[in-house]
Amino acid sequence: MSKTILDNILFPKDLRKVPQQDLPQLAKELRDFIINIVATKEGHLGASLGVVELTIALHYVFNTPEDLLVWDVGHQAYVHKILTGRKNEFHTNRQLGGISGFPNIRESNYDAFGTGHSSTSISATLGMAIASQLNGDLKKQHVAVIGDASIASGMAFEALNHAGVTNSNILVILNDNAIGIDPSVGALKQYLTKVTLKTSPKTDNIFEALNFNYSGPIDGHSLEDLISELNRLKNIKGPKLLHVITKKGKGLQQAEDNQVLYHAPGKFDAITGEILPKKTDNTPPKFQDVFGKTIVELASENKKIIGITPAMPTGSSLKYMMEAFQNRAFDVGIAEQHAVTFSAGLATQGLIVFCNIYSTFLQRAYDQVIHDVCLQNLPVIFCLDRAGIVGEDGATHHGIFDITYLRCIPNLIIFVPRNEMELRNIMYTAQLGLEFPIAIRYPRGSGTNLDWQQPFSKIEIGKGEQLKEGKSIALLTLGTMAINALEAIKSVVSSELISCYDLRFVKPLDEKLLHTIFKKYGVIITIEDGVIAGGFGSAIAEFSTKYHYTNKMEILGISDSFLEQGSVNELQEIAGISSEKIKQIIENYL
Repeated sequence: MSKTILDNILFPKDLRKVPQQDLPQLAKELRDFIINIVATKEGHLGASLGVVELTIALHYVFNTPEDLLVWDVGHQAYVHKILTGRKNEFHTNRQLGGISGFPNIRESNYDAFGTGHSSTSISATLGMAIASQLNGDLKKQHVAVIGDASIASGMAFEALNHAGVTNSNILVILNDNAIGIDPSVGALKQYLTKVTLKTSPKTDNIFEALNFNYSGPIDGHSLEDLISELNRLKNIKGPKLLHVITKKGKGLQQAEDNQVLYHAPGKFDAITGEILPKKTDNTPPKFQDVFGKTIVELASENKKIIGITPAMPTGSSLKYMMEAFQNRAFDVGIAEQHAVTFSAGLATQGLIVFCNIYSTFLQRAYDQVIHDVCLQNLPVIFCLDRAGIVGEDGATHHGIFDITYLRCIPNLIIFVPRNEMELRNIMYTAQLGLEFPIAIRYPRGSGTNLDWQQPFSKIEIGKGEQLKEGKSIALLTLGTMAINALEAIKSVVSSELISCYDLRFVKPLDEKLLHTIFKKYGVIITIEDGVIAGGFGSAIAEFSTKYHYTNKMEILGISDSFLEQGSVNELQEIAGISSEKIKQIIENYL
């Protein structure tokens, strides 16, 4: 079998030896390499296929890793990883013990900055450029690659605003493909849409107004144009922005035609591009779809209901409401801070607002949750998708901090549904009218019930439930952790000794139930899929201290460390909250 060009490339120094006229063939080989591996191992496909030529050109022109290259978000960094020493490990992408699906500063010195959340690249790269100036290194290049969806975020504009009044050696490459995970939205998107390869809007250039040396737009799939322009920009001082037009999914027809689905398509046929069918018969729904279908059901009866998502209509399933009630459901773009305060403004006018944000992304709007919602006691309904361990996306995406960072905020109710019906019922309860804001956290993936679309019933705020009766040990759980706990109890010989309670509410706690538990059981074990520090177990320990109980207590959860990527089951085992690990803890007390 004859060798390919890619066979001879491990690092950018090898790439730079390839004649420029052979680079289009290398681009084809890279696309085939990515498609063949992602087809079976899964991962983010479309974004990386769209930047093959751009990535080749960047490493061909710039002296990485001495020149610094930062990828915003990092969905598109697969080509970068393959060309920077990780080609032979790429099949381990997003797996336990394998390489991260995102740039990771601990993984390679070619990953100048770790990313995973959007719109950080320009700030980080500007910091590096200013540091080089302070160190007297005026030749080093600093490049940030950011998409059109990410550059519309407030943080990106803050960085552009700062960079524009410096003389730093920073190059921002705007990778404009009119889509993030879902299609880009907003006025900036409309402006960029007008800036095609053939026409430019009549208005002043927004980037030149910010004191950037603007060039482009150029064809992001033309290696000749990219290499020529990047070589020119290397010799221009001050902040620069190169506008590049690319097509997400380039090189795989289905990925080009259905960019949302092929962002992360799961397993597919590498030859035909067709997504492999998944078993859907007798499969419980995803929690996100329970949310999406339930909010449509509720909004059909309650005209005051509004839905908000920051750039995740498909991932959150708010898309169903956006289709059914176009004027009552809003994708505000990658703008979590705005999403929260926008929700607060709507709530002041008596509207019932469901603000759906992934748990990990709500971290970006913490001040707004405190200052704009809870301080004013506005009854916004936060639906925190992807709470707990999310799996292969790894440390940047786990929703493991939410209980801790929300529990300390006055006026905020925190509810964790155990199953699909509880998610439906708490949404129903919240839209009836609450005196406080509420955060509803639920996991990624499917539930456990096929018959989930049952008639609504109101949930009593602050009320826990007993799931199993026992005599001497009580397991206190939240949400789907009850499943692991009950499985563990079944596998223990003396299962009749063990009770299980689903507290459901982290705040307010069911103190009446807790008094009963602490008076009856000598051993209390709490189980949560979040960090231990300040979490659910900490709340139970505080209750115990407040009322001078002396029961033996053990808190199970995620220790003081960042969990990396792996399957949910693998990571629960590592964290000590799998059914087998819970069983082992129980047996210590028998």
